[in-house]
Amino acid sequence: MPKMKTNCSAKKRFTLTASGKIKRKHAFKSHILTKKSKKRKRNLTYFGDVHKSDQKNVKLMLNML
Repeated sequence: MPKMKTNCSAKKRFTLTASGKIKRKHAFKSHILTKKSKKRKRNLTYFGDVHKSDQKNVKLMLNML
């Protein structure tokens, strides 16, 4: 049987933590930043967790299941 390939776009966007959670970056932080408040841009800087309902699909893309 051939090996399962990892989805390259998912590989670039998600990282796995030691506790098994999946980290992701926030969207809306690349351009058109002048109309967004400092607080909003600052909060978009930090990493977030992938929602529980999406974790199975992300793990499938990363070949973790």
